[in-house]
Amino acid sequence: MRVALFTETFLPKHDGIVTVICLLLDHLAKRGIESIIVAPTTADNLGEQITQYANTEVIRVPGVTFPLYPQLKAGPPTYATYDRLKAFKPDIAHIIHPVLIGGFGILMAKKLGIPNLTSFHLDISQVIKHFKLGPVSMGFLTSPIDMMTRFMFNMADYTLAPSRLIQRKMLDMGVTRVGLWKRGVDAERFHPRYKSEAMRYELSDGHPEDTLLIYVGRLSPEKQVTQLRAALEQIPGTRLAIIGNGPYEQELRQYFAGYPVKFMGQMTGEPLSQAYASGDIFTFASASETFGLVVTEAMAAGLPVVSS
Repeated sequence: MRVALFTETFLPKHDGIVTVICLLLDHLAKRGIESIIVAPTTADNLGEQITQYANTEVIRVPGVTFPLYPQLKAGPPTYATYDRLKAFKPDIAHIIHPVLIGGFGILMAKKLGIPNLTSFHLDISQVIKHFKLGPVSMGFLTSPIDMMTRFMFNMADYTLAPSRLIQRKMLDMGVTRVGLWKRGVDAERFHPRYKSEAMRYELSDGHPEDTLLIYVGRLSPEKQVTQLRAALEQIPGTRLAIIGNGPYEQELRQYFAGYPVKFMGQMTGEPLSQAYASGDIFTFASASETFGLVVTEAMAAGLPVVSS
């Protein structure tokens, strides 16, 4: 079998969607299933634009920077993309939350005469409420985004939702043919045995005896990380380690200035496993998640979770 994937985000950017894609590609490779992925270019400061992952060719689609989220670039696939896809001869197309690249991915799959399925990963109509363009709130785009979402997903042969809650929401929105694709994490990679005194010392900024709160995720307005300051104000001897990056990082650094907060930047691999296992409590204030993969990762690492 040969699988073509289309996505609006991929490495070197790190987020929950990219994590799911990488897990999927790893699984396909282990099963001997050939795959190819169509993905956008990303901001230059994120790192190398890889063209190969787990024996999977990555076809990059050039784009322009998205104003509300500088790390993302958007642009339509070209005829060259279609020609490469046609030469690959996929048996099925999986579109990871179709917007621009994914929308064209559905059309390409139909032109090739192959089945296609989409998967829902981001509640854009809820996320957009937390963004502003200058003084203007983007919340007025909620209804148009819901209409676009319904149109995009109804073009597909089948759609996979990450939870029953999102499945119900999509059906209520008017999307038909919605099934479930339950998420999982690597319980070997995220495990209490990765607990590290050295990592705890670093996360706590040299105060390992204090209660250590952990946040892992994108630093953007919809994650509502600012709500965590109240815990630091009300509970003496509490510290917060923030792991991740994003467009809201500088604002958060200013907001938490003078508080016991350590910004760790992006972490991956064993350091991330150690960070999870070396904290006391995982905190997650986002109210716009479709699944929240980091919560499951924290639980696998043995942390209790306090979430909105």
